[in-house]
Amino acid sequence: MLASQTRAELAASLVEAERSRVPLDPLTAGYPGIDVVDAYEIQLAASLVEAERSRVPLDPLTAGYPGIDVVDAYEIQLINIRARVAGGARVVGHKVGLSSEAMQKMMGVEEPDYGHLLADMEVFEDKPVLAGMFLYPRVEVEVGFILADDLPGAGCTEDDVLAATAAFAPSIELIDTRIKDWKIKLCDTIADNASSAGWVLGEERVSPKDIDIQNIDAVLTRNGEVVAEGRSDAVLGNPVTAVAWLARKVDSFGVRLKAGDVVLPGSCTRAIDARAGDDFVADFAGLGSVRLSFE
Repeated sequence: MLASQTRAELAASLVEAERSRVPLDPLTAGYPGIDVVDAYEIQLAASLVEAERSRVPLDPLTAGYPGIDVVDAYEIQLINIRARVAGGARVVGHKVGLSSEAMQKMMGVEEPDYGHLLADMEVFEDKPVLAGMFLYPRVEVEVGFILADDLPGAGCTEDDVLAATAAFAPSIELIDTRIKDWKIKLCDTIADNASSAGWVLGEERVSPKDIDIQNIDAVLTRNGEVVAEGRSDAVLGNPVTAVAWLARKVDSFGVRLKAGDVVLPGSCTRAIDARAGDDFVADFAGLGSVRLSFE
């Protein structure tokens, strides 16, 4: 198997060849150590990037490659994250997906998944997002964690998470899929950075000592109409549990959650479709509010 950075570079080369219509020399000529697993993971990673760039969705990866597993899917995700970091992007946090019992049952899984938050994915309350930049945008309501200290990896506990958290913040995650019509299975969403596309934090910051993280009611309005309601304990019974799981999971890939990171533990409500002209406000009891608009 090729080195991680080499796989990322090859995926970027395939995307550029597709964009420029300038063909590459055979990969096997420049990289004689490439194997079948390398080749299909690199190609699928490049296909996801091209779908995001062109706004032309893909058929499910799991349909064309039914043998794909969770390890393959995370490798595909990491190929694209490493390529973006090599191009100057910064990882500033992570998100947890599939953190509700209902979503796990729907996907037939017993644990969540995760993706990366990059600095260039951050959106802002005072600047509408262009809906046309995305394929099938949706919004989710989340209690964001801002870390003051690094978290341990293996063995990370809920107490570790609370001790390391500087503040909770109201948040909306913008999700999207590069897979046609959201017809995704577990490995499709993992490979696609857990369907993450953007995130915004509200201004309020509340210490973990000053609020019951398991009992925060949340209401989402779209253009002034209530479209979703939920509570923070919809996330694995406790969002802190999701962050501790995340710290342990990413450690298996050699990653740690660092001081200053933003962590989105999962949605308090169902995801809501977003359209041009929509103005979303998520209100959290005791935690303030956050707005995200589309044009």
